[in-house]
Amino acid sequence: MTSFSSFTSGERRAFARLNSPAKIQEFLDDIPYSAEERYRCPRNVLQDRIAHCYDGALFAAAALRQLGHAPLIIDMLAHNDDDHMLALFKRDGHWGAVAKSNFVGLRYREPIYRTVRELVMSYFEDFYNVAREKTLRSYTVPLNLKAFDKQDWMTRDETMDVIADKLEAIRKVTVVTPKSAARLQPVDKRSFEAGLMGSNAAGLFKPK
Repeated sequence: MTSFSSFTSGERRAFARLNSPAKIQEFLDDIPYSAEERYRCPRNVLQDRIAHCYDGALFAAAALRQLGHAPLIIDMLAHNDDDHMLALFKRDGHWGAVAKSNFVGLRYREPIYRTVRELVMSYFEDFYNVAREKTLRSYTVPLNLKAFDKQDWMTRDETMDVIADKLEAIRKVTVVTPKSAARLQPVDKRSFEAGLMGSNAAGLFKPK
């Protein structure tokens, strides 16, 4: 495992305070959702105290790593919507997730899911756009960020684009067929409004 020696002593103390997946999620929930197109590495998320889902997933992966977990992420792919990223962790053989989102229901998951697919499908009903369309269609296989250690992914913004390119290239798993997608019902009004509670309007995807 790569050490956190490239971080300052203050940064290392800040990571040390995030001593559980729930604490990592709490940190992400407490910072604003970024509407910027910029990608931030974990160091800059910590310094700037702002993140969108990509930044948040990589930050969570770094924080989970210092707890002894592999730095794993997946990208959940959508139709007519933004994708959404998760940092994965495993406890007692079951998967959980930490995530930053502009939607209430696309954040933390307890480590109770037997497979990654089972975990991903727990997000299906909460994954929708502002037109109330359910938009999740597929996800990537898990990507271990250890592969980017030599490119200093935890401290260099430049490596964020390299990781994004890799996510584009790796294998995808379909969860909803086109035939099934055509029959999906709109999200009901109460669930829609609840899911947008506290959202940053500037960061919401504008459906076609």
